Amino acid sequence: MKSRLVASIALGALVLLGATGCSMISPQATTIPYSPADGVNIPDSGPLQVRNAMLVADESGADGNFVAAIINSTSESHTLSLEFGEGDGAIAKTVRVPANTVVSLGTEDTDPLLVEGIDTMPGADIPVFFQSGDGETVRAAVPVLDGTLPYLAPLVP
Repeated sequence: MKSRLVASIALGALVLLGATGCSMISPQATTIPYSPADGVNIPDSGPLQVRNAMLVADESGADGNFVAAIINSTSESHTLSLEFGEGDGAIAKTVRVPANTVVSLGTEDTDPLLVEGIDTMPGADIPVFFQSGDGETVRAAVPVLDGTLPYLAPLVP
């Protein structure tokens, strides 16, 4: 009688371990940070925050429109310095963001930032360097998209 009780408890423990053992060593997908949009969120560095950054290009990938939301939650205006690509062919741009505002590039209120000569085909990523205030320069792989999606079509240069 006692051996049956011990055997049933051991069998129950094995079934429980077998059914849940994988979840003990696998990472939980809900704890992995990601950008839930077409673009990417840039890690915070400096006073400005950049959200949903992307480039929208035509089929040739020669030129692209930079689209993003740039948030300045400080009481002073700041400039976001951008560098598209690496090395000698890098393209530098700046965006001035007034105090306590959000500049949404590529909306009805604000045109996207035209970047000529990116030479990156839609579907690829382009390295972009972001810097604002006294913050460190942050490198991010920004996606280059095309106008296939209806809401991106008006943003193609």
